Amino acid sequence: QVQLVESGGGLVQTGGSLRLSCAASGRAFSSDTINWFRQAPGKVREFVAGIRRTSTYYVDSVKGRFTISRDNARNTVYLQMNSLKPEDTAVYYCNIAAYWGQGTQVTVSS
Repeated sequence: QVQLVESGGGLVQTGGSLRLSCAASGRAFSSDTINWFRQAPGKVREFVAGIRRTSTYYVDSVKGRFTISRDNARNTVYLQMNSLKPEDTAVYYCNIAAYWGQGTQVTVSS
């Protein structure tokens, strides 16, 4: 059974950094596109970043601040988030195909 487990969320001040991790289990994911989404209260879930093999993709609002990477040996994907802003506050979800993690809360205080 495929499982995605996110970790690394928390409370940080504006300008701070966090690194999210998504540990995947159940099968190998080295050929899959792995994505991070986020959902703020009262808003729709939005795409944040994705990685397919070595290609990366970002929503415009995080370009230059967030970096997605993967460790295929550990079946883990990371999202390094720097220069965090209050508008980055959301629950962040890891996604592979039809699979979703439970989410990890990121709160950025002003």
